[in-house]
Amino acid sequence: MSHSRKRLAAILLATAALFSASLHAQGLVPYQEGLHYFKIDQASAMPSDKVEVVEMFSYLCTHCYTFDPYINRWAAKAPEHVEFRRIPVVFGRSSWELYARGYVTAEVMGVTDQAHKALMERLWKEKKILRSLDEIAGFYAGFGLDKDKFLSTAQSFAVDGRIRKDQQLVRDYGITGTPSMVVNGKYRVTGNAAIPSFDAMLNVVDYLVEIEASKLRKASAAAE
Repeated sequence: MSHSRKRLAAILLATAALFSASLHAQGLVPYQEGLHYFKIDQASAMPSDKVEVVEMFSYLCTHCYTFDPYINRWAAKAPEHVEFRRIPVVFGRSSWELYARGYVTAEVMGVTDQAHKALMERLWKEKKILRSLDEIAGFYAGFGLDKDKFLSTAQSFAVDGRIRKDQQLVRDYGITGTPSMVVNGKYRVTGNAAIPSFDAMLNVVDYLVEIEASKLRKASAAAE
């Protein structure tokens, strides 16, 4: 980086810091830790050039179905420095585990984006419940997956290991309800009295994403 570019980067960072301090001093920072979002004790963010945003959901959660159009619109407009993914939670429920296994299997086989909305609609709009792994495999076969291969993949060590890893994250992140959002493995956002709508929930996510993105920009400027 040239001297002039370094100087400009330093000025921009200093200006951002002063602006943030001014907002805090005036009580204008829109969201508060412990009210609108919560820090995660066992933060697990890995070094990356992107900010990870995770939706914790279940297909059998009616609120997740209602939230789905909101998060889909948000994800479609997310900036390039955001990496979005979903984790299906289980909470020890066999019916939720069945759908989580189906989701993870489909993700391993590369079709979750296409099938996700369709499965939500099938369950909650059409009221057609899938009650076995065989039925779930039949559903995903409609998206081009071989049913027998889906069933064998669903029972594989790879899928078992992925589900265990995901559910450990659910516990580490302190997730007790769905839908919940996790930003960069550091912050948990869940609807409550201080977050009256899904739009408000995603506004908090945007706020936290910008905090983490600012850290990435500072680290990148320092490295250059």
